[in-house]
Amino acid sequence: MKKLAVIIVMMALAVPVVMGQEAENESPAEKQKRRPGEVQTVFNPNSGSGGYGAFSVGYTQINGRDALLMGGRGEWVIGHGFGLGLGGYGFVNDPIYDAADNLNYSLGGGYGGLMLEPILFGWFPVHVSFPILIGGGGVSSFSYVTNWDDPYEYEYANYIASTAFFVTEVGMEIEFNLVRFFRLTIFGQYRYVPDITMLNA
Repeated sequence: MKKLAVIIVMMALAVPVVMGQEAENESPAEKQKRRPGEVQTVFNPNSGSGGYGAFSVGYTQINGRDALLMGGRGEWVIGHGFGLGLGGYGFVNDPIYDAADNLNYSLGGGYGGLMLEPILFGWFPVHVSFPILIGGGGVSSFSYVTNWDDPYEYEYANYIASTAFFVTEVGMEIEFNLVRFFRLTIFGQYRYVPDITMLNA
């Protein structure tokens, strides 16, 4: 894992060098077209900057079980180097089946808060950012009966317990400015939540 992190960081640091070498080969006319500090994209090098909204789908683990994580965020990017905004995510983990009760037990909830995002070399078509979320959320444990003819049909759900929690999440993203209005990001995140004890969780 440490080797992978080192490789990613080295690749990110190599991007400005590669882009600098390409800039040296530009003609005077091409240099005049590209304004200093202007955001470059993979398919269109002459694009601007501003705020953005993002939707994400990811994998995580909740209480040691696989979980789906979906959410989004909106930020205002200041000087191509720092993003400030809000983010929020929802999750649900794989159920545990209790044969004695003939019930499935699962966890679901969500969290959100303030987003702070330092961005390195944000004007290049490929760059690195470190989004930080500070906020809170809630989680509930619930049970339900599954129709075994259709495992995606729930006959009923019964909420057992709920609680609130504080959350801090730090991530690393490799972002590709494909065009002015569309960016693709590969990311990994570490989330810290204090220990929570819940019934049938």
